[in-house]
Amino acid sequence: MWHTIAKQISENLNIDFVITHKEQLNQGAQTLAFKISDGQHHFFVKLNELNGLDQFEAESFNLTELTLHSTFFVPDCICTGITLDHSFIVLEWLTLSNQSTDNWQQLGEGLAQMHQKHEQAMFGWQQDNFLGKSIQTNRWHKRWDIFFAEQRIGWQLQLLHEKGLHFCDINEFIEITKHTLHNHVIEPSLLHGHLWRGNVGFVNHQAAVFDAACYYGDREVDLAMSELFGHFPADFYHAYQAHYPLSATASERKPFYQLYYLLNQANVFQGMYLTQAKSLIKQLIERN
Repeated sequence: MWHTIAKQISENLNIDFVITHKEQLNQGAQTLAFKISDGQHHFFVKLNELNGLDQFEAESFNLTELTLHSTFFVPDCICTGITLDHSFIVLEWLTLSNQSTDNWQQLGEGLAQMHQKHEQAMFGWQQDNFLGKSIQTNRWHKRWDIFFAEQRIGWQLQLLHEKGLHFCDINEFIEITKHTLHNHVIEPSLLHGHLWRGNVGFVNHQAAVFDAACYYGDREVDLAMSELFGHFPADFYHAYQAHYPLSATASERKPFYQLYYLLNQANVFQGMYLTQAKSLIKQLIERN
């Protein structure tokens, strides 16, 4: 397996790469991660089951789009492929630096700048991609309320339903979501799509992002996600607001946007996420 990966790295970079150091970076995760090196070149490698190649190819595409349309430091994808037993992706190795106030301000400014571009007229993405292990459907749609209600909330609720987990009447909750978003008139922004602390960092004090689940949607989604599993530092939000202030009504939509990520966690991990998602759905139904 490692010979195949080294050979593809060599071919893609036109170097003679031979692995002399290999270090596993996680234990028990769904995707295995490694740092590999020949003493001069260093790479980040993720391994998955053979049927995981689509996920890695979608990740590569996301990183390319973020490189083209943002000022963030984004790791280059060296190659993707398969061995006899695994699919893999090889990425540029990032040496992350310590975080400071200036770093988080830069991250907030960079996100605001990316969100401000509005280069796409519709909501969606060029292809379906992945939120973690879950397929994220991205069929183009001109209306945000329909796109989010059906392809985000409805999709996740249906996945849970197929596992025998029933939180609510799916069609009824889709309509509640549409109603909440119906008068929210926005232009599509390129979203990171999975913006939490584990997917950002700093390289030589420059803001870096990775593990994205990109699509064109409401910029408030990225901000809502950033608050779900531990807030970013206040300097990030202050910088974002200074460059691209959020609507005064953003708090009305934030629970729906956070629900999407909770539902995905419930689908993948179940446990406490099932309880949290069910509780939030109950609150939103009562509110509406």
